Amino acid sequence: QVQLVESGGGLVQAGGSLRLSCVASGRTFSDYTLAWFRQAPGKEREFLAALNWIHSTWYADVVKGRFTISRDNAKNTVFLQMNSLKPEDTAVYYCAARFGSALGARSRGQYQYWGQGTQVTVSS
Repeated sequence: QVQLVESGGGLVQAGGSLRLSCVASGRTFSDYTLAWFRQAPGKEREFLAALNWIHSTWYADVVKGRFTISRDNAKNTVFLQMNSLKPEDTAVYYCAARFGSALGARSRGQYQYWGQGTQVTVSS
């Protein structure tokens, strides 16, 4: 089992930045691909970004160039740096994990472990 705990959400004005963190525990952190998803009210949970243990990354087009995913294996932590935030970025943001390093996993069903989510609200 892997436990994931997100933090760093909050209220920010449009154009601002936030950095989300997700601390993992329970298994060897570096064996897992880590990802960020988000879910807005009334919408499906959508993939944002992911990276594997060798730091290969892939992003959804909607956040490419604005969001950056990174990880610190020594601290069992994955980050999501979010810049140039827009009101449409308002959602609950979730950290997710899957075993292995295969590239390109983007669907919710490909990730076995999930955090509880952290709210991000972007005001206009």
